[in-house]
Amino acid sequence: MSRTRIRSTPVDAACAAAVDLAREAAEVIARPGEVGEHLGFDNEGDRVVTHYFECLDRAYQGWRWAITVARASRARNVTVSETVLLPGAGALLAPRWVPWNERLRPGDLGVGDLLPVEADDDRLVPGYTATDDDTDRQAVFEPGLGRARVLSPVGRDLAAHRWRAGEPGPDAPIAHAAPAQCSTCGFYWPLAGALGHAFGVCTNEYAPDDGRVVAVDHGCGAHSEATTVPSMVAEPAPPILDDMGYDLMDQS
Repeated sequence: MSRTRIRSTPVDAACAAAVDLAREAAEVIARPGEVGEHLGFDNEGDRVVTHYFECLDRAYQGWRWAITVARASRARNVTVSETVLLPGAGALLAPRWVPWNERLRPGDLGVGDLLPVEADDDRLVPGYTATDDDTDRQAVFEPGLGRARVLSPVGRDLAAHRWRAGEPGPDAPIAHAAPAQCSTCGFYWPLAGALGHAFGVCTNEYAPDDGRVVAVDHGCGAHSEATTVPSMVAEPAPPILDDMGYDLMDQS
């Protein structure tokens, strides 16, 4: 079995010597004083060489000006083929690009913003099949299924874990200092469905979680049975009778 020989391309002497030509090309695209010393060259192929120059721009530390020169077959003159700024070893690079749906965090959505949901989102499942029968539409809408997609078990579990691990959960500092749990509070309104066994909504306007979902074992100082508010009407004090002393009276 014969071995395949890979023929190495010899370095073109004219292209390798065209350092001044490459420097002039780099100075055309760079600002004054940003092209540094010659760092060497790479042989790219037949009569093609890339020269490298140090970049002195402080914003591009570790980058190099790469100027590719070439010479046509049987031609004497060397011409510039390409000019570009490339990162070298230890160059300052931009962070790795992250898709928008991985960069998004709770609270990023503002007024007028739209957050598209992917068609195969695991948190959602199809709700019901479209029908022209108004009776069927009403029947499926009443239990909350009159939507194209509804919450899936995966989405429900993710929400439950997120709520319990966050501020509405039992481990929040305000819950540890509470006199009792939300499950015994008169302002606690349980959610419907499977989540109702573990979560509800606070309806106390003076509570920090008013209008928000809270866990049954969450709590705060605004518990309905926390304290008894004293009456604002002052009751008169009973009369004080001194039956230990006596007064002498002149009856003459």
